[in-house]
Amino acid sequence: MATSSDLVTLENELRTLVGGRSGEYGVAALDLRDGASVAVNGDIAFAMASTVKLAIAAVFLADVDAGRRSLDDHVAGRPASGVMELMIVRSDNQAADQLLAAVGGPGVVQQWLDAHGFAGIRVDRTIAQLLRERGHLADVKDVATPIAMVALLSRLEDATVLTARSSGFLFGLMRRCSTGTRRIRALLPPGTTVEDKTGTLDGVTNDVGFITMPDGHRVAIAIFARGGRDRQPGIAAIARLVYDRFADTTRNALAVFMDLR
Repeated sequence: MATSSDLVTLENELRTLVGGRSGEYGVAALDLRDGASVAVNGDIAFAMASTVKLAIAAVFLADVDAGRRSLDDHVAGRPASGVMELMIVRSDNQAADQLLAAVGGPGVVQQWLDAHGFAGIRVDRTIAQLLRERGHLADVKDVATPIAMVALLSRLEDATVLTARSSGFLFGLMRRCSTGTRRIRALLPPGTTVEDKTGTLDGVTNDVGFITMPDGHRVAIAIFARGGRDRQPGIAAIARLVYDRFADTTRNALAVFMDLR
């Protein structure tokens, strides 16, 4: 829950924005410089769809950091680095299931999430199993809350669950994400750096990742949408509203002043 007046204002603006659109939205954003955060429906679980691929990538990379695996290892006949690239940049579902099988399946990913305290995220099925089933709008499997997803993003960034080398590799792939041009990225100023991962199912449209502000600091953001119409423009509008408030020069000057005290 936001506490400072400018973030309370942003939260109210977000509630007004999502309240005026069809469908249901869950939003969370966290300033990685000073810990300021906002959320709307932040504790409601939404189907992750392909945003789960970040967790799959994290588990594989954690094994790389521990020396149990290498990005040069072959997975289904290709270097793991290339399989991960397909999974993150192009959201290739077969590549995702190949990496998921390599780490030991959904249960192993869930164990890793639980071990690191990521309450609010559950991984139950392979991508193939997920796509075979229906009812994603009311799904209780393979779901995450926006707040939990932002927590995962922030921990990937702060080098507490991955080395800087592994997180840098992952973020480099996310910068090249080719499936989200009409979501978080769509309405941001030209040249804004975005590292994201999309997720799409019938009636479900998601985008999660990082936005770099003009002064170079980053904000982790998770936007989940289900039901209704025009979810991609909704995500784009939410991302721009968050960007404008977190990039506000007055707020940033205050944050710098507080750091210097």
